[in-house]
Amino acid sequence: MKIEVTVNGHVYERDIAEHWTLLRFLRESVGLTGTKEGCAAGECGACTVFLNGKTVNSCLVLAAEAELGSVDTIEGEAKGGELSTIQAAFSRNHAVQCGFCTGGMILSVRDLLSRAPKPSVAEIKAAIEGNFCRCTGYQQIIEAVLDASGQLTTANKGELKYV
Repeated sequence: MKIEVTVNGHVYERDIAEHWTLLRFLRESVGLTGTKEGCAAGECGACTVFLNGKTVNSCLVLAAEAELGSVDTIEGEAKGGELSTIQAAFSRNHAVQCGFCTGGMILSVRDLLSRAPKPSVAEIKAAIEGNFCRCTGYQQIIEAVLDASGQLTTANKGELKYV
C-alpha cells in the first residue's frame, strides 16, 4: 500500500506492507533510527513519537494510521543545528547514558512541558512513567526536566533525592 506522511516537516510517500508499524516505517522506510524498538509491546517508551500532536508508542500504531498525518521524532527536536532546551538540559545534567531511551524520554518530556511548563516532581514522574531507563536511575532525568523548566538551581541540584 502507498502512504503519505509528514515526518519532521518533510513529506514522505512510500510503498509499504499493510502490517508495518509506524516504528518500522520510520526506521526502515524513512531512515530515521533515533526512534528505538525496546519491547514491541508499548511498555518501554523507547519508540515514543508525536502523531498528529499526541505522543504514541510507534510500535503499537500501524503506519497506515499515520496516512496524511504529521509525525515528530527525536530527529526533529534540534533546530538549525542547535539542541532544544530539553536536549541541552539532558546533556547538562548527565541524563543520558546508553541513549537507548533518550529519544522517547525527551519527546515525553516535551509533551509534559507543553501542558505543564513548571511541573512538580510528581508530575514529572507521572509523565515519564511509561519510559523505562535502565542506566540513570531517573534522578538525572528529573533534574534535567526541572532544569528545562527553569526550576533547577545550583542550590538544589544533587540535593534532591527521588524515590
